[in-house]
This record gives sequence, C-alpha cells and structure tokens, in this order.
Amino acid sequence: MSSTLAGWLQAVALVGALALCYRPLGDYIAKLLTTAKHLRVERGLYRVIGVDGDADQRWPSYLRSVLAFSAVSLLFLYLLQRTQQWLLLSVDNKAVEAHTAWNTAVSFVTNTNWQSYSGESTMGHLVQMAGLAVQNFVSAAVGIAIVAALIRGFTRNRTDRIGNFWVDLTRIVLRLLLPLSIVFALVLVANGVIQNFHGFHDIATLGGDTQSIPGGPVASQEAIKELGTNGGGFFNANSAHPFENPNGFTNWLEIFLLLVISFALPRTFGKMVGDNRQGYAIVAVMGLFWVASAALMTLAEQHHGGAALQAAGGAMEGKEQRFGIAASSLFATSTTLTSTGAVDAAHDSLTPFGGGLTIFNMMLGEIAPGGTGSGLYGMLILAIVAVFVAGLMVGRTPEYLGKKLGSREMKFASLYILTTPTIVLVGTGLAMALPGERAGMLNSGAHGFSEVLYAFTSASNNNGSAFGGITVNTEWYDTTLGLAMLFGRFLPMVFVLALAGSLAQQQPVPATPGTLPTHKPLFVGLLSGVVLIVVGLTYFPALALGPIAEGLH
Repeated sequence: MSSTLAGWLQAVALVGALALCYRPLGDYIAKLLTTAKHLRVERGLYRVIGVDGDADQRWPSYLRSVLAFSAVSLLFLYLLQRTQQWLLLSVDNKAVEAHTAWNTAVSFVTNTNWQSYSGESTMGHLVQMAGLAVQNFVSAAVGIAIVAALIRGFTRNRTDRIGNFWVDLTRIVLRLLLPLSIVFALVLVANGVIQNFHGFHDIATLGGDTQSIPGGPVASQEAIKELGTNGGGFFNANSAHPFENPNGFTNWLEIFLLLVISFALPRTFGKMVGDNRQGYAIVAVMGLFWVASAALMTLAEQHHGGAALQAAGGAMEGKEQRFGIAASSLFATSTTLTSTGAVDAAHDSLTPFGGGLTIFNMMLGEIAPGGTGSGLYGMLILAIVAVFVAGLMVGRTPEYLGKKLGSREMKFASLYILTTPTIVLVGTGLAMALPGERAGMLNSGAHGFSEVLYAFTSASNNNGSAFGGITVNTEWYDTTLGLAMLFGRFLPMVFVLALAGSLAQQQPVPATPGTLPTHKPLFVGLLSGVVLIVVGLTYFPALALGPIAEGLH
C-alpha cells in the first residue's frame, strides 16, 4: 500500500472517529458545565480555596479570577525552574536561566508551550510533572471555562452573572481532562511510549561509540499535551521522537487527541443554547477549513517542483520515514489549526507553500477547530461579525441567538479580532528592524522573514510550534515572545468575557421573518467568507513577503 493511500485512509479513519465522539463527548461537556451537583472532592477543594461553589460571578470578577490564577501559576512555575537543582528527580539539571524560565513559564501558563530549549537536557522530571504537565491541565481548562462563560452570555437573560471560574476550572480538570488523560496515557504506554523515572543511560552503539539515552515520565505528559492542545514536548524532537511517538498508530492517535475536544465543543455550544443545529453549523465551518488545509498541505508536500523531490516521491526532508508525507501533513495541519504546537516533522523543512499554510492556519486564529475552548470562542466572535455584516446588507439590526448585536458588542468583537494581528505584525516588524535580531536568523531572504513571522504568529496565537532557523533563546526573543504570548492569550479573554457580560444583561429578542437563520448552509458559507476575508486582508502583505514570495521564486 502506498504511503499516500495509507495517509488518506488515516484521514478518513480520523474523521470517522471524531464524528463518533462529537455527540457523546459534546453532551458530556455540556452536562458538567451546567449541572448544579458538586462531587465530594470538588466541595473539599472549594473549602480549601475559600470558594462558594453555588455563587456565580460577574464578568469582571470572573476575569480577575482567571488573571489571578494565571499569575500565581506563572510565578510558581518560574520558581520551580529556578530552583530545580535542589529538587528531587532533577536528573542533574541545573537551574534554568532567568530569561528562559520566564519564557517557559509564560509559555505553559498561556497554553502555548513554546520551547526555546532542549527538554531532555534542561528540565528535570519533577519540573516536567509538577510544573509543565500541571499547566497542561489547567491552561487547557481555562480556555474551556472562558468559552463556557461566553455561551452563558447567550443563554442567560437580564443578569450580570456568567458562572463561577473556580467551579468551571475544577470540573473541567477533574471530570474531563484527568480521566481522559489517564486512559490515553495507558494506551500510549501499551504502544511503546516510555513512562519511567530514569535519567540518562549510556549504551554502546553498533559502531562502537557511546550514546546517552534519556528516560522520563513521557506518556502521562504526552496524553494531556495533545488533549489540551498544549504542544511542546518532553524531548527536543517533540512528537517526532520515537519515545514520544513510536509508530504510525500512535501518530494517528495523537492527531485524534489534539482534535477531539475542540471538535466536540460545538456540540456543547448547541446543547447549552438549546439548538443543536447551531453546533452543526459551527463545526461545519471548522471541518471545511480543516479538510481544505489538509488536502492543500498534502498536495504541496507531494507535488512540489524539483528533480530531487520528484525522485523521492515528495518533500521528505525533515519528515520521519515511519510516518511519511501524508501523515506528517495531516499532523502539521491539525497542530497549526489548533493551538497545539506539537510536531512530528520539522516545519522549517516544509515546502514554501506547505510552510506558508502552517502560518496561515495559525493566522486564522486557530479556529478550525482551534484550541480547547479558545477555538470555539474565536469562531463565535467571527460568527457575531458575520451576523452583523448580514444585518448591514439587509438594513436591519443584527441578532444572534436572540441577542441584539449593537455597538457595544461589536466593539468587543472588533477589539478581539484586531488584538492578535497587531501583536504579530508589530513583533515581526521590530525583529526585522533590529540588526542584532536579524543576525540571529540562519537564513536570509523570504525564508528568513518567514521564520520570524512564524515565531510571532505562533507565540501570539498560543500555538508553540516553530520554524527552527532562528536563534530564539536570547534575552530579546525570550522577553518579546513571552510578552506576545501573554497579550495574545489574556487580552482576547478580556473582550470575550466583557462580551459575555453584555449579552447576559440583555432581554431576549424574538425571532422574526427578517432574522438571519444561523444554522443553514447560507450562514456556513457567509461565516467561511468572513473568516477568509478578515484574515486575508490583515495578513496577506506579510504572507506575500514570506512564503508566497519564496514559493514563486
């Protein structure tokens, strides 16, 4: 069987598995976000942190809780890295340098998992488990909590309450992420992913040399890294490392894990607003972009011009032989259309148009299906814009799910849309304007520009993957990319929660013959067009200077 056919069969199997999980998983998430019942362990945690589990919060209070929790998490993770030489299971690693520790702490707290270091030679096992893996759970839960608050804005009327952050966070971790991670970690171990507390072992190679082989609790971190669309990797080679991703089945499973929750959340949305058709419309748009990107990526990697590539049957540079082009393209598409950043191939070695697609996927705002929670609330913001545009076209006040979209709501939506492109383009411009930062580029011309553009796009959209051709472990890059991650994560959350509060305070508006149906193919097409136009107009000049210019060269 050819690798191409095998790759397409994997894609079909992936779509089937996601479709099977869409309804039960989406319904389950909706239930845990809406039930009034608290588990005993949850009530105990609420008493410890001094929270009333039955009290809802206004959106400013919800936001303060998110920011306070994230700030404490950032400080704890920073201190853990700076003191790891004194901790158990340090595996003889020294304290992480201050600028690297800052960048890493920000990266994992913001669900970015950008890594400017080699994991196996920098982080001890305790830091990996108690620091990085814990943030993989809670940062993913924060994203789902934010979209839950936004959905409540649509479902609640004449109130200033949008839920309780601490309840949402606790339930998502204990009832969703932790059980799934345990199950899939065991599946990964059974299929060859390592799970131990070993340090480095020196072994004799067949050539008579000595090689150090690392160990560590990898499977437990691998499962939540993909489920929570976190990314990063226990090893520097990320999910291309055979200890993290040994074979074709684990590769397929990891792609499934990084998509399954985000693709199920539109069902949660439909269930919570009382109209499952709304969820189908949103997931249809997500699915259209994912399928189109996967097909274009595979074609770009298989049929790019050049005698060497044609002789090899495609662009195999930077790809694992055990996965092949189709499976690697599927992984690259899925990881950049979610805020994951895990990679099973070197994105810097992708063809110009293939690499350009990964950048464009992130520039979409990672909404197809996007990160856990962040993808859905990004898509809902764009849905609001689409409804507003449709209202302008027919000369009436736009409504979405019974809520009027006035100037206040559109200001929040507009600020959300403008935030990330501003961070990406300003950061890239500064890097290209400073001689010292240009000197860190190993490539010049269009590809060198693409590497810098990729870095700031990845950081600002909380993705975490990278083109490896620039030296980013410097004080300037660690600082600026860390700021890009922080602003790219939390500024949009401010606007989402403010929008949720504004919607919740409204009185519902009954549907009329002039109301735009937001569950039909017409709206799916309109929303898809808005996504393309908004992203295309914003980023096309930058893409033209980078991957497009390189591909046409």
